[in-house]
Amino acid sequence: MTAARRPALLAAIVGAAVIVCTSCTASPAATPTSTPSPSRSATVTPTPDAGAATPAEQAVSAMSVRERAASIVMGHIPTTDAAALRSYMESTDAGGFLLMGANIPDDQASLEELTAALTVDPAHPPLIAIDQEGGDVSRLPWDDLPSPLELQQADPATVEAAFAGRSALVRQAGIPVNFGIVADVTADPDSFIHRRILGTTPDTAAAHVAAAVGGEKGSVFSTLKHFPGHGAAPGDSHSSIPSTPMPLDQWRTTDALPFQAGVDAGAELLMFGHLAYTAVDPAPASLSSEWHRIARDDLGFDGVTITDDLGMLEGSGLPEYADPVANAVNALAAGNDMVLTVVFSTGDTATQIVDGIVAAVESGAVPGERLDEAAARVMELRLAVAEAGDGELPCTTCDGATD
Repeated sequence: MTAARRPALLAAIVGAAVIVCTSCTASPAATPTSTPSPSRSATVTPTPDAGAATPAEQAVSAMSVRERAASIVMGHIPTTDAAALRSYMESTDAGGFLLMGANIPDDQASLEELTAALTVDPAHPPLIAIDQEGGDVSRLPWDDLPSPLELQQADPATVEAAFAGRSALVRQAGIPVNFGIVADVTADPDSFIHRRILGTTPDTAAAHVAAAVGGEKGSVFSTLKHFPGHGAAPGDSHSSIPSTPMPLDQWRTTDALPFQAGVDAGAELLMFGHLAYTAVDPAPASLSSEWHRIARDDLGFDGVTITDDLGMLEGSGLPEYADPVANAVNALAAGNDMVLTVVFSTGDTATQIVDGIVAAVESGAVPGERLDEAAARVMELRLAVAEAGDGELPCTTCDGATD
């Protein structure tokens, strides 16, 4: 989908998505979670004007509603059994998989075998991802490159070199997506996120985030997290919904700068945090259509938006986020292109989420166009992975990049 077409379509979709949730803080009970899903052979009307469609849009138009729903789910199960992982991907048809510590074997060769098992259809490979920040959040034991904490006082060239080396390790293991660039910023050493950020001032963080994206370019697809910024919202989003009253104008001159720098540098994914900037929207950004509008219209981001782990919403203990299926449906309606499920995720969680998305689309609670748009954005990256093979990954969001 071209950059020119996406903002207008997104605006229409977000307006319609209030059927599910206006600020996405309503009780999830209204979202059907047990409606039987249609068969995989169920199809929808092909995308109009197929002759003008991109390859990604054409691929999505050939999918059933259920296949489209599955394609925007990034799942997880904790095992290093390659056969079990392949069975999981075959049964869920998930569009992505996040490797956590429980998925990492003792050596890189074994990890390569594991990631190969995750790819059921080489023509449409899943987006295999990993949180390889270095330092405190490092899934690969053989990564001895400088940590973000060490890089906070370094020059941008050193940051770029570190992330170039780190992304090479990730790609060599058969992983095309790194959730490795923390674009949050804070000067508070007691902050939950402090040891993981790349700079303690907005300007330094911005320069280092841009350098990190540059270092990863061609090796992996870069992800900026945790939008709109964890530094201004004290607390740990794994067990609460951190919040801040920071006004939007103040955010634009502070915490927005590293994200803007990363977007301008060509990052392909933007991860939305479970963070509430109450002056903008009382809902967490991950469930906020307004924060998705800001990312698209103000920052100019045209890549794949993805939630942080939806299980973290459940971990907050708040009753309105107790239903993982409702959280996923509301996240899609708000503007996320991909939903991530890790904590509390079982072998059935991804399937249940797919069922819920299908039911929401078929009932009209979520417009079919919103799902189509999300699936096409995700498919664009999947096709790029297939085309690249073991070669250089293209920058799908850089100026001049083609769909």
